[in-house]
Amino acid sequence: MNIFQREIILKGLKRNEDWDVIIIGGGATGLGIALDSISRGYKTVLLEQVDFAKGTSSRSTKLVHGGVRYLAQGDIGLVREALYERGLMLKNAAHLVTNQSFIIPNYRWWGGIFYTTGLKIYDLLAGKLSLGKSFHINKKETHRRLKTLSTEHLKGGVVYQDGQFDDSRLAINIAQTAIEKGATLLNHFEVQKLTKDDIGKVNGVIAIDKETGITYTLNGKAVINATGVFTDEILKMDNEHAKNMVRPSQGIHLVLDKSFLPGDDAIMIPKTDDGRVLFLVPWHNKVVVGTTDTVLDSHSLEPIALEEEINFILTTANRYLTKKVEKKDVLSMYAGLRPLAAPQDKSEKTKEISRSHKIIVSNSGLVTITGGKWTTYRRMAQDTINKVIAIGKLNKESCKTASLSIHGSTEIVDRNDHLYIYGTDYQEIKKLIEEDQELGEKLHPKLDYLKAEVVWAVRNEMARTIEDVLARRVRVLFLDARAAVEMAPVVADILAKELDKTIEWKTSQISAFKSLAKNYIIQSQPTT
Repeated sequence: MNIFQREIILKGLKRNEDWDVIIIGGGATGLGIALDSISRGYKTVLLEQVDFAKGTSSRSTKLVHGGVRYLAQGDIGLVREALYERGLMLKNAAHLVTNQSFIIPNYRWWGGIFYTTGLKIYDLLAGKLSLGKSFHINKKETHRRLKTLSTEHLKGGVVYQDGQFDDSRLAINIAQTAIEKGATLLNHFEVQKLTKDDIGKVNGVIAIDKETGITYTLNGKAVINATGVFTDEILKMDNEHAKNMVRPSQGIHLVLDKSFLPGDDAIMIPKTDDGRVLFLVPWHNKVVVGTTDTVLDSHSLEPIALEEEINFILTTANRYLTKKVEKKDVLSMYAGLRPLAAPQDKSEKTKEISRSHKIIVSNSGLVTITGGKWTTYRRMAQDTINKVIAIGKLNKESCKTASLSIHGSTEIVDRNDHLYIYGTDYQEIKKLIEEDQELGEKLHPKLDYLKAEVVWAVRNEMARTIEDVLARRVRVLFLDARAAVEMAPVVADILAKELDKTIEWKTSQISAFKSLAKNYIIQSQPTT
């Protein structure tokens, strides 16, 4: 029996009519809560309206970090907490979280002293979970390590260590871990209504399986709203007059060829025109550049990069790089929404809003968690379940996740082989190829991804669509959007065979994916 098959997971809903914990939302926060809950022994179900990590949780800067800029803002508590969690992530998901060296280039005489001093505090706050000491390097060494960095007026650099990871891959592995522990997790399953008892207390949800159209009523002791930028929609299901708790801020990233940053080091630009930091980070043999900070009045499942955001990143990056980046060089671009807690002062800039998470208990007993960041997902989950216990909805059990290994975790990986992201599942994918050599064929002649990865994604990682595969299991949409479009028909063939789908379904999937992928490609502008 394959516990990751949708048919098997759905049987869990029929077996268990009453749940201890019902979680709405399958991003980093919701998945973390599901794992925390089930590992304490609570009967747990999680429902995600599209796919795990579809939203913000797959669209990060790919950093596991304390937040150097939060240190500059004086938010010592948040930085210390995040650095501690960074250390746990490195231990518990060793196949995906790595130690990444960053260099802050200094173009003013005082830069070396200023940033070295600040980063020594950063190192100190990390304590025993430090990834390495920060130190100053001279101009020559800075240029040796960052060959495409502009040397005009360069004084030197400061090296520090932080974490780097694959966000949606970790999300999937957390989901797998929760299922292995006994939780029921379903994607493409949308909550449509909250149910209440005679005195107005939330006691469950009504949700629809978007694949079959079947509606389910689930009863639970605790219902947790972990829906990120969609938090307010769930709050309004509970109370139509509820105030908005979340203010979305958009950040975009551009993905470039490795030749724009050929070494092993990342670059951190500590201050840009909009006051944010800018990162250039090696990722899957490409370079991720970002991010921006744009306040939005609305939000969607597929946020779109704005022209001014694209231009801002290109302009800022080109101030520091000798190999100039043009729009035609961008392999993929993606936009994500930060679910920041709505400020009381409307003039407050979103980059100044604390990333500390907040847990709110409504009069109905609905528990909502907002804010936070990927790095602190485990602590956010711990605090959320602790709150549910504190308000008397669950019997007290201690948190188990600080030392809980995530599915796939192993330190023995060959990062030169792109299959390293599967960790301990690597050998299982190799077995698929041994059983059917056709699965060893590439999905695209210019890229290393294999047909076996699509089969694995369907059978063991709950992938249901082309987008699920190419956006969040095999990260091609985020790495090379045009190549992803070219792969789509091959992926559709494999999916249709694995899921027993029709030709019409396959055609619809290809069309939908091509339409989606347009948001990841910079369209050429007509000349005037």
